[in-house]
Amino acid sequence: MRVYFDYNATTPMHAESVEAVARVSRDIFGNASSVHHFGQQAKAVLDEARSAAAMLVGGDPSEIVFTSGGTEADNFALRGAAEALEPTGRRHLVTSAIEHEAVLNTLKALARRGWETTLVPVDQTGVVSPEHVAEAVTDRTALVSVMHANNEIGTIQPVAQLAAVAHARGALFHTDAVQSAGKLPIDVRTLGVDLLAISAHKFNGPKGAGALWIKRGTRMLALLTGGKHERNRRAGTENVPAIAGLGVAARLAAVMLTSPGTEAARLTALRNRLEDDILRLVPGTAVNGARGARVPNTTNISFDRVEAESLLIALDLEGIAVSTGSACSSGTLEPSHVLRAMGFNAHRTQNSLRFSLGLFSTEAEVDRVVATLPRLVEKLRGLTQKVGSRPA
Repeated sequence: MRVYFDYNATTPMHAESVEAVARVSRDIFGNASSVHHFGQQAKAVLDEARSAAAMLVGGDPSEIVFTSGGTEADNFALRGAAEALEPTGRRHLVTSAIEHEAVLNTLKALARRGWETTLVPVDQTGVVSPEHVAEAVTDRTALVSVMHANNEIGTIQPVAQLAAVAHARGALFHTDAVQSAGKLPIDVRTLGVDLLAISAHKFNGPKGAGALWIKRGTRMLALLTGGKHERNRRAGTENVPAIAGLGVAARLAAVMLTSPGTEAARLTALRNRLEDDILRLVPGTAVNGARGARVPNTTNISFDRVEAESLLIALDLEGIAVSTGSACSSGTLEPSHVLRAMGFNAHRTQNSLRFSLGLFSTEAEVDRVVATLPRLVEKLRGLTQKVGSRPA
C-alpha cells in the first residue's frame, strides 16, 4: 500500500473533475470569446464554473477572474492593486513573514521597483497578530496581504480582524486562501477582504486553473495586457477544460463543506489520531504551531536528532509520501522560512515534516504511517549517534 500524505502540495483529482476536463477537451473546443455556437458553448462552461467558484468563497460570479493558479492570482492581487493605487502616493505594502513565496517574492520584486515593504513577525504559535499589523500599517499603505491558512503548519489567521485593521487606514486587504478553500467554509463578505486567491489543484481539481475574487469596485490594473477577456482584467484565451474541472471541484467542495458529517470533521479526526500517536510513540517530537485553529488536514511535527530530508526519503522508500514544507521550495537546502520566522532554532527548522491528509486518506493509511515511523526514526537517530561518536 502506498500512502499519500502530501495533499497541501497537490491533490488527486475528483473523478467528476477528470471527466469534465476530458469531456470539454473533446467536445467543447470553441473560443469563449467567439459569438457563434461553438464559442457560446465554451462561454457557458466558463459561466457555470464562475458560479461554482463564487459559491465556494461566498462571492458573486461577476467578481471572479480565472487565472492559471494561485501564484498568478496572488501576483495579480498584489501587482494589480499596487499599480492601481500608485498614483495616489500609497507606495507601502504589508505582509507576514510566513506567507507563501508567491506573495513574498512578489513583494521583493516590487521593493526593487521602489516600493516600501514591511514583514510582520509571528511568534511560535504561527499566528499573525492584529496588533502587529496595526503597528505596520500607515496612511501610505496600499495593501495588506495575509494568508487565510498557512501551507506548512496549517494555522488559520484572524483575517477578519486583520482586514478591519487595514481598512481603518484606508488600505486594501488580500488573502491567499489557496490552502483553506475547500477545507474551510469561506465567505468573503464575512472575512471583509477585497481580494482572495484560490487554486483548483488544492481542492481536487486540475493544475493550471485558479481564480482571484475581486470585490466589486476595487481598482485593479491588469497583470496581462491584450484582449478583453475576463472583463478586461486578464487577457488571453481561457483554459476552458481546466476551468471546467475547477468548477466541478469547487461545487463538490462546497457541498462537502455543508453536508452533515462533513469531510472536515473526518479529516480532523484522522489528523488528530495521526498526530497524537506520533507524539506518543516517537520520543523527542513536537507539533509546530498552535494546535487549535488549524485547517483540519495538516500537522507539522519536528523530530529531534533527525534530519527531515533523511526521514522523508526513508518514508518514501517505505511507500509513504510526506513533505518537509512547501512544494514550491523543494530541492533547496534552505530551512523552512515559516519555522525560521516563528523563532525556532536552526535544527528545528530542518528536522520537521508536514503531514497533510485529504479526500482519499483512510484510517488504514494513518495506521501504516504510525506503525512505520518509530522504527525509521530510531534507525536514523542510531546512525547519527554512530557518526557523531567516530574518532576524528
